[in-house]
Amino acid sequence: MRNENPTLINYPQNKKELRGAINRFSVIFMALLVALSLFMGGCEVGTPAGRTPEIPSGDTPENTDWYTVYFTNPDSPTAQTYRGGPDKFLAEAIEQAKLNVDVAIYDFNLWSLQDALLDAHRRGLSVRVVTESDNLDREELRELAEAGIAVLGDRREGFMHNKFVVIDRSEVWTGSMNFTVTEAYQNNNNLIRVRSSRLAENYVVEFEEMLLDDLFGPGSPSNTPQPALTVDGTQMEVYFSPDDGTAARLVELILQAEESVYFMAYSFTSDELAAALVDRVQAGVTVAGVFDASQVRSNIGTEFEHLLSEGAIVRLDGNPDQMHHKVIIIDEQILITGSYNFSASAEERNDENTLVIHSPEITAQYLQEFEKIFLQAKD
Repeated sequence: MRNENPTLINYPQNKKELRGAINRFSVIFMALLVALSLFMGGCEVGTPAGRTPEIPSGDTPENTDWYTVYFTNPDSPTAQTYRGGPDKFLAEAIEQAKLNVDVAIYDFNLWSLQDALLDAHRRGLSVRVVTESDNLDREELRELAEAGIAVLGDRREGFMHNKFVVIDRSEVWTGSMNFTVTEAYQNNNNLIRVRSSRLAENYVVEFEEMLLDDLFGPGSPSNTPQPALTVDGTQMEVYFSPDDGTAARLVELILQAEESVYFMAYSFTSDELAAALVDRVQAGVTVAGVFDASQVRSNIGTEFEHLLSEGAIVRLDGNPDQMHHKVIIIDEQILITGSYNFSASAEERNDENTLVIHSPEITAQYLQEFEKIFLQAKD
């Protein structure tokens, strides 16, 4: 059941108060974990005798009539089984498809999704895949093509970095997660499922631009049918890079922040986004973020030290693998997510998709993920 009044942390203005808040949150969090383990230990689940029930290694999704949010959970003791993550739920949705499945994904080797797509193809559905040419040698992608599924690589220097699926032209799955074992079970990632034919139309137009018109990167036109729309009373904005000016809109949204900006960034080298965050710090807005540590060490022009020196509360992630989110949360009201890293390549060269959702309810779920990642991060 949906929680209509989620409890959130009100982040303080300075580091000392922030640490106090984090300590209080840690106590509550651990208490909840203990309570949950006791509850699970006392429940019986109608499982056939002699069979161990499958425990999802992803966080339990929160369902509503028109959207569902999923997060990977690398800390789960069952993550090493490579079962039960967000890919399970996407595979189930593909298995329920009636007409068509379009997949635009940078990288792919999840057998759950390979099996679901092959089965959909055998059932007579239209199944089409666009991917990054550098990854076309994946065995799973080769087997899809050998089965007769249309699989197209971008064949260009920039990346086909999109991460989205459209099912029956009535629902969209998008977020930061590539369809690989590492991404679904070792890295921190998010997926959101939105049931809306109007939103799906936007993504189908972008997909067919690549698959049918062979237009990638800077050659792609700005022709999204409904870049701003409302789904079940919730305002959304859709941006595809490099044609829609994504960075300019993100800067605009950040500069409108009045209380807080929280972010999780796999790669952050964008000068203009960093400048907008510094502006908010100087205006007294709380700015806190987590960077993927491996990218800070390897990127040229990372904004980590810059933001830290300007007073933003930034940390390096604590995942021994990768913190792969590309998320910005503004005033606990607006969520930005998708495939778009905060970099010049994402803005100017790669094919990317970004979804802006104006919803305190949906944003609250991503804020909880941010709090979890922030607590695991290093000063």
